Amino acid sequence: MMNEDVALLGGCLLGCALSLWGNLRELRRQRLLDDTPTSKTLGVFIGLAELKGTAEAAEPLTSYLAAQRCVHYAWNVDESWSRWETETYTDAKGKTQTRQVHKSGWTTVAHGGETIPFYLQDETGVVLVRPAGATLETAELFDETVSRSHPLYYGKGPAGGIADSDGRRRFTEQALPLHAPLYVIGTARERADVVAPEIAASPEAELFLISVRSEDKVKSAMGGWAWLWGILGLLLSAGPVLVLLIAQRHEPSPAPIPPLLFAPLATYVAAWVLGWVWMVHNSLVGLRQRVRQGWSLIDVQLKRRHDLIPRLAAAVSALSAHEQSVQTAVVRLRAQESATAPGVAGEDFAGLAPTLRTVVEQYPQLMAQPGFAALQGQLIETEQRIALARAYYNDIATQFATRLERVPDRWVAGLRGMQPAALLQADDFERAVVKVDFTDAPPKLTAS
Repeated sequence: MMNEDVALLGGCLLGCALSLWGNLRELRRQRLLDDTPTSKTLGVFIGLAELKGTAEAAEPLTSYLAAQRCVHYAWNVDESWSRWETETYTDAKGKTQTRQVHKSGWTTVAHGGETIPFYLQDETGVVLVRPAGATLETAELFDETVSRSHPLYYGKGPAGGIADSDGRRRFTEQALPLHAPLYVIGTARERADVVAPEIAASPEAELFLISVRSEDKVKSAMGGWAWLWGILGLLLSAGPVLVLLIAQRHEPSPAPIPPLLFAPLATYVAAWVLGWVWMVHNSLVGLRQRVRQGWSLIDVQLKRRHDLIPRLAAAVSALSAHEQSVQTAVVRLRAQESATAPGVAGEDFAGLAPTLRTVVEQYPQLMAQPGFAALQGQLIETEQRIALARAYYNDIATQFATRLERVPDRWVAGLRGMQPAALLQADDFERAVVKVDFTDAPPKLTAS
């Protein structure tokens, strides 16, 4: 009897530990989704990214059962069986007896599937997604149960059968359909073939999920699992007390519950509180690091803009070397470039774009030059990336500040003295606009 009690206690402790782990894991994943702002495909930067868009592919797959175009599909064929089996059991008198029982079930007789990399598309562009290693939440395309007389039975299923088959097969198929809206959260990295990001599996990633469900539904499911694991852990930790209460329910004068029986419940609650503090602390630290990363992303794009504008000025100069007015404007632009402090590279160039546009308007033949048009397109894209990086930073900083104000998160943040980061305003990236006056010769450059 003592061994049985020890085994039961060990099982309860193991169950409590697993429940605690499951509860905190789902809470951590749910917070990760809350703390990650949704990015546009044009604004995907290296690191954790959350995206919403449609699945696109130049050469999509065709699913096996539903014959529908998709970027991933998995199909399964199960065959039903039923049989009588001899079962051995011990009766109330402790004697070993045998009896016949009828059992039935399903056995998988065939399965398959295929997955390809695809593009996630939104209104700003596309980004490559490599789904290998991701958790896939798919849509159901096909679910049908047929008998042997149905063409599907052998047409899509194996020719043979299983023992004790009752002649029924169930065909199911799940997929990520082409053009289907998807929710993706994963790690962005540089592509090996072109200068562009891609979403792919990473050993350090907390989560890599591709789902046909919306973000709200994904978070709701995680919250439901967190509650389920938490309640299960409470029930298991309170098991000794519940067993004693059930055993004494018919006694006229039940004995008081020994305080020792409350030890598993108290231990579980204490472990949950410590685990929750640890989870919240790590979540806040991770959020703070992503705020810092968000600022560095802006700096990278500002540096890119800083490198592009001199190249645009050089393109203007090369094409219009014979025009004294253009040469003068370019010389003055370069003079302003050289006066820019190295520590603030890129910020002074926000006011130079109007000057370049003025020059281009004076000489529309510039737009016919492929090199200049490519540089101009890169500059426009860079300005869009700066705006997206700024929006991403503000979203992250706002979420971090909100976490620092919420109870009980603010108590955990107070242990480390965490402070919110300042939001960026539009004028943080604007400098005096350079105007070009062509009424005189040479042109006059004035600042306003």
